[in-house]
Amino acid sequence: MDFLVIDDDKTFRDATCFLIEEAGHYAEGVESGRLGLSWLKEDKWDAVLLDLNLGGENGLDVLLEIQKQFPQIPVVMFTAQGSVKVAVEAMRRGAADFLEKPFQREQFMTVLARLQRLNQMTRRIARLEQEVTEIKTQGLEPIFDFTTPVMCEVMDILTRAARTPASILLLGESGTGKSVAARAIHEKSHLADKPFVTVSCPSLSKELLESELFGHVRGSFTGAIKDHWGKVKTAEGGTLFLDEIGDLPMEIQPKLLRLLQEREYERLGESVTRRANLRVIAATNRDLKKRVADGLFREDLYFRLNVITVEMPPLRLRDGDLIRFVEHYEKFFAAQCARKLEGLSPEAVGCLRAYHWPGNLRELRNAIERAVILAKGDKLQPEDFSNEVRGQNAAANSGAENLPLLGSLISLEKLEELHLRKILERTPSLTEAAQVLGIDQATLYRKRKRIGLE
Repeated sequence: MDFLVIDDDKTFRDATCFLIEEAGHYAEGVESGRLGLSWLKEDKWDAVLLDLNLGGENGLDVLLEIQKQFPQIPVVMFTAQGSVKVAVEAMRRGAADFLEKPFQREQFMTVLARLQRLNQMTRRIARLEQEVTEIKTQGLEPIFDFTTPVMCEVMDILTRAARTPASILLLGESGTGKSVAARAIHEKSHLADKPFVTVSCPSLSKELLESELFGHVRGSFTGAIKDHWGKVKTAEGGTLFLDEIGDLPMEIQPKLLRLLQEREYERLGESVTRRANLRVIAATNRDLKKRVADGLFREDLYFRLNVITVEMPPLRLRDGDLIRFVEHYEKFFAAQCARKLEGLSPEAVGCLRAYHWPGNLRELRNAIERAVILAKGDKLQPEDFSNEVRGQNAAANSGAENLPLLGSLISLEKLEELHLRKILERTPSLTEAAQVLGIDQATLYRKRKRIGLE
């Protein structure tokens, strides 16, 4: 927590800041209410410790001004002996607590612990409100009762792993639902009532990302005007989700490895070693083995992350769940747009099944939202979708004249060759092509070689 101490007695002010920092928090002291209000405007503080008598200023007046401008910040009043009645009056006016000077260290730590519990409760309420807002803006709850065998297997592994403290690595293309799966793991775990904190690894520069993760002390780099606790501290007791970890800069990887192995870290510009109690879930759309081979990702970090690993399959390999997702999104966006729709026409279903969906669930969601908004009839039709979604299907239909029909007088060998070529065109890797064809990669390699596709 970050504390602002407002007291005109420098000795007492410095001693109070020392006690706060000794308890593992951050504190700054100012000598007047006017200066304190200025600091509150310029920066974010979790609590204020305010002296009742500030020379020419009345602490009660400062309290009222803090409550008016910053009602969410709790204030603890310092009172001298003989002014307890005034302190009670201060609490009646909204102060969170009071301490009578001179106080014992144990008394101060009790009040500090009470403020920390209050802060945790406030953060939890804010987090729950944010989650409710996200659900309202993003849509209905995700589907987890999948019918595609490969997804059933993935969810079975994740459900079992959720109950353990093991690190989990989620692989897969962009838009396959890795972040949704990470939150599902958290909510099914013993940490469900604790923080779930996300860090997007490629979103910041190396210096800012290190500060975002581990925090920094004042003056550690240009612009570091005050101490900052990072996401590791914010996620204490809960889950830290590292999104797109394949793009984590090499300079930060040793520090993350230390966090995973030793549960220790240091803030940027500080030599104090701190302990971390959290669970790490990481996700990436990169081929980490290749990045290790290319010298872009530490092998020891890869092995440390690779305790429980699952690969989220792309949407094109989840045909059994595709239409369920389509219906799920269609109902939500129809309700959101106040449209009365009766689902999709058979032609629209065929169009969606034929499309490759390179953007996976994210692209599907956007496509359905667009179709619902532009739909002219009671059912979604192919023309309600973008040219890109309809284009691949149209291209497939236009090329159908050149392809043999089932039962044509051609050999099985020729039919197999044509089918292999089409599957290899539509899948981004040999692994996925082999999965679609239901054969192993060695067999696919031999067949490709036979038809001259090496």
